[in-house]
This record gives sequence, C-alpha cells and structure tokens, in this order.
Amino acid sequence: MKPVETEEFVELAHPRSPIDPALPAWLRPAARGLMQVNRLMVGIGMIAALAAALVLTSSVVSRYVMHASTDWQDETAVFCLVGATFLCAAYVQSLRGHVGIEALVTVLPAGVNRFRLLLVDAISLAFCLFFAWKSWALFHEAWVDGQTTSSSWAPPLSIPYGLMTVGMALLCLQLAMQVMADGNRVRLRSSNAP
Repeated sequence: MKPVETEEFVELAHPRSPIDPALPAWLRPAARGLMQVNRLMVGIGMIAALAAALVLTSSVVSRYVMHASTDWQDETAVFCLVGATFLCAAYVQSLRGHVGIEALVTVLPAGVNRFRLLLVDAISLAFCLFFAWKSWALFHEAWVDGQTTSSSWAPPLSIPYGLMTVGMALLCLQLAMQVMADGNRVRLRSSNAP
C-alpha cells in the first residue's frame, strides 16, 4: 500500500506496513527486520498476557474455592505483564499508538509540525536510551548478584529486568528509525521550500 501524504503528516494507508516512506533507503531493510522482530514480540506479548490472565484466574479459584496458598501466582502474573508491556512497546511506537497530545497538530503549520515531531521523537529517544541503560544496569546487577524477589517462591529478578532491557532496546531502535525519518522529512521539505 502507498502512503497517504497530507499537509500535517504522513499517514500509512495500511497498518501492517509501518515503514515510514521518509526513512532513508539504506535504513529500510533494517526497518523491515525491526518490524518482523516487533511482530514476534507482539505474539510473545499476547501469550504472556493470556498466561497472566490464566494464572490470576487460577489464583482466585485456588485462594477462594480451595483455600490454598498462592504465593507464586502474583509474581508470575506480574512478570508476564512486565514482559508483555515492555516487549510490545516498540510495535506500539511503530504505529505511533502511544498516548500523545494532538491538539497542536491542528493549529501549527505543516513545517512546524514536522519539526515538532522530530523534536518529540528525539527527546523520547534520549529518555528511552537512559531507561534502557538503567534497565541493563539493573539486569546485570541482578544476574551477577543472583538477586531474587523477597517472596517464598523467590524467582530471579533478572527475568523482569531482562524483559525490560530487551523491550527498551527495541523501543530505542524504533525511535531511532523514526528520528531518522523525521529528520529526513524536515531536511527534504526545507530543501524543497521556495
């Protein structure tokens, strides 16, 4: 499907191909590869969300019907939901599906909107790079020190920290692709301006 270009922004006509046409040609193969990885992560995220729902349902039944202890279920569900959240973040960003304030889009001129999008994506990338670095530090520390949760089940903390690290790394790659596309769009529009 071909992109539909309007004054304010470029919309993708088909949600299954979120590769921005403003992305430099040399980055498009990497963007296609990232898109495939993001789709895989969404599949894993769906399985993790389903697993969390099943675990929490069994926890309720075990706790209130059978009066059994459910130490492991809460942490398992939390780990699954952390994984689903972080692993799917890059896919959601590729569709620009994160919460955003679009009030300015309708008020600002198209050129200013392109620059605003570049600025917002660059700031988001800087924040996510910092978050990914801290996630890696937490994962490394938990792995090396063998840290576990304080519950009686005591699963390793390297699991959620590892999921956070992978998810944030993918989100940083996605944002970097978008910053490159935004920058290319701003550059091309300014060079074509009268």
